[in-house]
Amino acid sequence: MSRAFVNEDHAAAQASEPVQRRISEQPNYVTASGLAQLQSRVETLNAERRQLQAQGERADKQRLADNESDLRYFTARVLSAQPVPTPTAHDKVQIGSRVTFADEHDHKQQVRLVGEDEADATRGLINWGSPLGQALLGAAPGHEVLWKRPAGDLLIEVIAIDAGESTGSRA
Repeated sequence: MSRAFVNEDHAAAQASEPVQRRISEQPNYVTASGLAQLQSRVETLNAERRQLQAQGERADKQRLADNESDLRYFTARVLSAQPVPTPTAHDKVQIGSRVTFADEHDHKQQVRLVGEDEADATRGLINWGSPLGQALLGAAPGHEVLWKRPAGDLLIEVIAIDAGESTGSRA
């Protein structure tokens, strides 16, 4: 048999294996709501796995492999979670803080700094380790900070800091 066929078979076998999610190297700081979401995801994946396993030989093998991969990832994220206290101060941006800021053109936005698994920019939930999160972390109202963006650096001013669990939004 030609080596070309062996390599193609090996490549085809690898293509059917689920892609493993990469675990971030940054500390897994989570808000209370972020930890609850991770735990809920693990419970959902466990229930799905039980259903798939109950199907025996009829179970969709790819779906089961994907489920196992997701379960390993989210279980590792729950085990490595480092819950942060809910911020109570309004004088310094912390993980969990809602921050209103304005750019050089007086365009205002409100975001909430969260852990990376909870981040969802469309809902104003920003990973604390992202360029925007790093620019805001530790800032106080009235401080100007430099947001290092791929599209170019932008000077932003922190206008207000609120504590709490509600999500951010564009203002």
